[in-house]
Amino acid sequence: MRFIPLSIAGAFLIEMEPITDQRGYFARSFCRDEFKARGLAYEFVQCSIACNRQRGTLRGMHYNRSAQGEAKLMRCTRGALYDVLLDLRAGSPSYRRWIAHELTSATDRLIYAPPGVAHGYQTLEDDTEAVYWMSEPYRREAQAGVRWDDPAFGIQWPISQPILSARDRAYPDFDPA
Repeated sequence: MRFIPLSIAGAFLIEMEPITDQRGYFARSFCRDEFKARGLAYEFVQCSIACNRQRGTLRGMHYNRSAQGEAKLMRCTRGALYDVLLDLRAGSPSYRRWIAHELTSATDRLIYAPPGVAHGYQTLEDDTEAVYWMSEPYRREAQAGVRWDDPAFGIQWPISQPILSARDRAYPDFDPA
């Protein structure tokens, strides 16, 4: 695996290095020792799959507000998505900045988001599936989010009229306190 640092402090684009033959390919998508050696979260306690029926579905911007935060490792396993990270860590050199990468089922790439970084994505194709591993188990009381279109961040989404959940639509404006 190749770990490519991103402009959000502690975030990485991870490229798998497939070994191919006449059967197809084999590649590692996670290695505890490689994550640990880079100081990244390496104990993932939960894995979730999101199946999105329609192009333009937007999920985010979510984060975990518990004391330890939550690291995430994401991969698109079907279709294509526009994956966004937003740094909400007040002391971070990339505080309040966002980045985006396109992830598709045809590419062998994953995104690693460190604790304190909000995550969201918008589907670029119908029937897009995303798989993500989390370093903390789901606890409703620790879940939080910021609005996908909050002017405090200016995130540029590829599809202007997204399909949203009521929860994602109702997040208030960002309050740095």
